[in-house]
Amino acid sequence: MKVKYNAPTVLTYALISAIVLILTQTILPGLTEAWFTVPGRRVFSAHLIRHWITIFTHVIGHANWNHLISNFAFILLIGPILEEAYGSLSLFFMILVTAFVTGLLNALLLPTALLGGSGVVFMMVLLASFTNFNKGEIPLTFILILILYLGREIFNSFTSNNISEFAHIVGGFCGSLFGFFRPARR
Repeated sequence: MKVKYNAPTVLTYALISAIVLILTQTILPGLTEAWFTVPGRRVFSAHLIRHWITIFTHVIGHANWNHLISNFAFILLIGPILEEAYGSLSLFFMILVTAFVTGLLNALLLPTALLGGSGVVFMMVLLASFTNFNKGEIPLTFILILILYLGREIFNSFTSNNISEFAHIVGGFCGSLFGFFRPARR
């Protein structure tokens, strides 16, 4: 029996995220803040290439091991199923689009910085509820996940914490759109 690199997009994403965290915590302490955090609207500068790069790379950076493990427990559970259903390249594209949308909206609308892959987690959670959907139908699992996950995030957005419920909601919205407009291959 051999170990297989079964979900290249998801596994590579996890590996790169872990490497960035290790580098940040050891030899490059400012790495995550400089290259993997989207500044909020008061700090974001459209003239800085680095800020545009972070629009995409913020999903790789994480504040600490608990943050990374919390996100990748879901990504490593759901991601390989989605990668098999949609293909590695399509899932990579969905992650990039979700990163771009969550990062750009955060930079334009919110005063706080954005860091982590939780928008990707919510994209995957909502997208997963579509894996067995047929045209002309709305899966009940999608409706329930929408109510449970995004409803909780809307409720939590009124509390004071260090979590970007906005990124969760936007990521879930991206996953919903991908599910509706990009059916899984069968």
